[in-house]
Amino acid sequence: MSSQKGTVYLNENGWKNLASKLDNLSPSKTFIIVDKNTEVHCLPHFLGRLNSLDSFEIISIHPGENFKNISSCLFVWDGLSRKGADRNSLIINLGGGVVTDLGGFVASTFKRGLPFINIPTSLLAMVDASVGGKNGVDLGNIKNQIGVVQLPEMVLLDLSFLDSLPTSQLLSGMAEMIKHGLIEDEITWKKIKSMDPTKKDEFESIVWESVGIKNKIVLEDPMEKGKRKLLNFGHTLGHAIESHFLNHKDRNPLLHGEAIAVGMILATHISSEIFDLDKNKVSDITTHILSLFPKQRFTKNDIEHIQNLTIYDKKNRNGKVLFVLMEDFGKFHYDCTVDKQLILNAFDYYESF
Repeated sequence: MSSQKGTVYLNENGWKNLASKLDNLSPSKTFIIVDKNTEVHCLPHFLGRLNSLDSFEIISIHPGENFKNISSCLFVWDGLSRKGADRNSLIINLGGGVVTDLGGFVASTFKRGLPFINIPTSLLAMVDASVGGKNGVDLGNIKNQIGVVQLPEMVLLDLSFLDSLPTSQLLSGMAEMIKHGLIEDEITWKKIKSMDPTKKDEFESIVWESVGIKNKIVLEDPMEKGKRKLLNFGHTLGHAIESHFLNHKDRNPLLHGEAIAVGMILATHISSEIFDLDKNKVSDITTHILSLFPKQRFTKNDIEHIQNLTIYDKKNRNGKVLFVLMEDFGKFHYDCTVDKQLILNAFDYYESF
């Protein structure tokens, strides 16, 4: 599957192409960026599959969204500098979305840009971060405020990495797959609804199809001037919810997919008010999402803070908060403004469903 420079390869084909890519690049030094979890659970498998890599340096960061920040970048930049990275060095990002986002940003900015390869190890990173070349970090608790668009040399998806994931991490990735299904068409939505991670061959096929949906959209609009904005469905409020929970002293942080799941329910309800999305379809989408993700509770203060956080959303223009909304399966609108009362009504719908 091709997305310009950052071609995505699956399983055995991926390992063969990775070996060829390393031969072609012939890097002066190779650096593998991991977090403390992937260093234990994924690095041994990676090194076992890539016998040709006999010289490398490991840079390990702390896991979790709380560490997707400039401080972690400084740690990695310093490690690269101390270990003698030059402009012919290669960075391999082995991890979930935090590692690939941060690692891609570090690579794109160190010495004005080093080549990098992404090997996503979480389902979320495979179906979301693997395509499109978005790299970056959070600013405080505000998501993805600092970053660049830069494609990796290639992306390798090995679904055996998913075997080490807890259920919550699998579900987090499935939220983005749900979004892709809604964007594509009703047939794909029904297929996504029926997916079962325990049926490996079937699940692998759906994962690859989900990657293909995003890839197709990114190829049409690589710099997010139009259609690529559809991939932000559920993310205006979802990212604000994720940011709100990230530093809330009395609440546990939500995984990205958990927050986006809430955001999609809110967006479908708003869509029914603005674009007359069939209420039976809203109910169907809500029922399925809530069958996978436990309902979150939101106080009046929570909702007010979440609404305030939407002003930092990257899609905003001229001070207006912009939403992606759904008219039907496969039929979406972007750059939509939404009255604050409709947002409050959507939270009421979520709470009472």
